[in-house]
Amino acid sequence: MIWTGRVLSAIPVLMLCFGATLSLFHPEKVAEGMTRYGYTQDKLILIVVLEFGCALLYAIPQTAFFGAILMTAYFGGAVATHVRVSDPGYGAAILMAIFTWAGLYLRDARLRALVPLRRKDD
Repeated sequence: MIWTGRVLSAIPVLMLCFGATLSLFHPEKVAEGMTRYGYTQDKLILIVVLEFGCALLYAIPQTAFFGAILMTAYFGGAVATHVRVSDPGYGAAILMAIFTWAGLYLRDARLRALVPLRRKDD
């Protein structure tokens, strides 16, 4: 269960890091995409910092819960952006948010105790 949680947790972290790295090394192509979604190029550094920051906070066990909250907010913004421009890519952001919480749930016993999927019979 813990290893499944780690693998699920790694997927959104890798996706955010991939996106941030792509933004750093190919800013022209990324700027074109940002323009299509209604964002100006001056927001690129902010988005890169948010992606790396959320991924880092989530990857550190002591701050993973806070990181999951921030990643959920980030993915929620991605969903809103895709829906606003009628782009069908919002499913990937929803899936990443699900992986974020499922991964944390499986790898953190404190979260499982706080939110049990089923109650033990007394």
